[in-house]
Amino acid sequence: MYGRDPWGGPLEINAADSATDDDRSRNLNDVDRAALSRPLDETQQSWLLGPTEQKKKKYVDLGCVIVSRKIFVWTVGTIVAAALLAGFITLIVKTVPRHHHKNPPPDNYTVALHKALKFFNAQKSGKLPRHNNVSWRGNSGLQDGKGETGSFYKDLVGGYYDAGDTIKFNFPMAYAMTMLSWSVIEYSAKYEAAGELAHVRELIKWGTDYFLKTFNSTADSIDDLVSQVGAGNTDDGSTDPNDHYCWMRPEDMDYKRPVTTCNGGCSDLAAEMAAALASASIVFKDNREYSKKLVHGAKTVYQFGRTRRGRYSAGTAESAKFYNSSMYWDEFIWGGAWLYYATGNVTYLDLITKPTMAKHAGAFWGGPYYGVFSWDNKLAGAQLLLSRLRLFLSPGYPYEEILRTFHNQTSIVMCSYLPYFNKFNRTRGGLIELNHGDPQPLQYAANAAFLATLYSDYLDAADTPGWYCGPNFYSTNVLREFARTQIDYILGKNPRKMSYLVGFGPKYPKHVHHRGASIPKNKVKYNCKGGWKWRDSKKPNPNTIEGAMVAGPDKRDGFRDVRTNYNYTEPTLAGNAGLVAALVALSGEEEATGTIDKNTIFSAVPPLFPTPPPPPAPWKP
Repeated sequence: MYGRDPWGGPLEINAADSATDDDRSRNLNDVDRAALSRPLDETQQSWLLGPTEQKKKKYVDLGCVIVSRKIFVWTVGTIVAAALLAGFITLIVKTVPRHHHKNPPPDNYTVALHKALKFFNAQKSGKLPRHNNVSWRGNSGLQDGKGETGSFYKDLVGGYYDAGDTIKFNFPMAYAMTMLSWSVIEYSAKYEAAGELAHVRELIKWGTDYFLKTFNSTADSIDDLVSQVGAGNTDDGSTDPNDHYCWMRPEDMDYKRPVTTCNGGCSDLAAEMAAALASASIVFKDNREYSKKLVHGAKTVYQFGRTRRGRYSAGTAESAKFYNSSMYWDEFIWGGAWLYYATGNVTYLDLITKPTMAKHAGAFWGGPYYGVFSWDNKLAGAQLLLSRLRLFLSPGYPYEEILRTFHNQTSIVMCSYLPYFNKFNRTRGGLIELNHGDPQPLQYAANAAFLATLYSDYLDAADTPGWYCGPNFYSTNVLREFARTQIDYILGKNPRKMSYLVGFGPKYPKHVHHRGASIPKNKVKYNCKGGWKWRDSKKPNPNTIEGAMVAGPDKRDGFRDVRTNYNYTEPTLAGNAGLVAALVALSGEEEATGTIDKNTIFSAVPPLFPTPPPPPAPWKP
């Protein structure tokens, strides 16, 4: 009997069960071989193997996303490990003692610089800004120049009071603004490092905004110029209220403040004002519109000074008593140099390098006051400013001869500052007597310190190690040492151990000759004579005029801290401006010396291609 093999092959079935066990075994082996000889499909495999176990799920459902189980385990493990490591590191950081590396404290010159700039805030006239930072000062002089019918100015609000009084003298004020601008142009990086760059720029702009009001600055030519606001002459015994007869807070002034104008013969004032505006235009070259306005005003007022020759303080001018100008030729060179740097117009360079101009300015005279740089005589500063041009740009012919002369004269001036020479005496405490023992010596010493430091930085920047005084060679370090000794004297290294900068050090003048500082801000308005009791009081000033450099000691290093003696205790704009310039030049670490800005001052100067010299005269047999 035959049947069908369910595995696909024939199968013979015997009815009789006569087969032996060995036969059955042999037949079974035959079945196995037959079954294995053909591949099995899925159904057949299931019959043979039975039901299989379902594999474990390899993914994790997080609700919003499904991720691999393996990735999930690794991610969680990494996060846990990172958290443990962060905790361990935090534990180590908190348990290990920490060493704080603080920035070194600022040097004395930087500390003094902060204070010296603050003096200008105390001297502001007009509507004060909110950030003026002098608590006892307020708005003042808000009627200056107003109500003058037929005048060429609309108002004269703003500017700075000159000293301990409330007069606005434009001549020394312009010099002060020029000095601040010069120091910013040369040492802007140091101002920025001290955190004072924005502050000093704001102070300069406060002055130049006022100057633009003192003449028709939008015109190409002018006929008038304001020289002074306020009056102070009391020589004739007059009891009429004015800025010197009265002792009042600036905020309480109620008397008439006359305006003094000049319509001819004020070349010195006009050229100095041109210097202030032109130098400031370089400071504000990032403000194109304002810089352009300053340059235009500088050109206009300089041309006015060149056209209307004469000294602004000549004749019966009241300014002759307080700020008498000795000449105007030095201002012509000074103002012309700044206009050349501000505009790049060689017309100004041609003018100021004429030998006749230098001769009239006294460049070849010598004399006891040669090299004394001040609000009156700008020659030493102008010569240094033009020596800069020769050192860094070397314009060559036809300027080389006079520029070399200015450079040589600058070297001679620097030699005269050194203690090895006898041009100027010194007090026993070491203060150089540039004004030959006259009162108020500190402003001249501060100016000389600035020029000496700046010249040493010029030489360093030009890779020149020093200069000659006759046969002797001196390094630039000698100039810096001279500057340090003078500024250190002002800051307290003197026989009296007194700082002449108010607010600096433990001992400084407490009876400063200053109206605003000597009268308390107590909501009481003291009239013209009512403030006299505060002027004559023996008590210290109720308000500290921080940063004011007083007039200074006498030629014996003596000093009287008396409010009524202005020759000892009165500060001035011009004096503080020179001090600020010297302080910023000396400030910073020792390694930071020589960090002048070589290029900014030349930003408007075009490339100079020297003109070839004229050919020689034809040969004649």
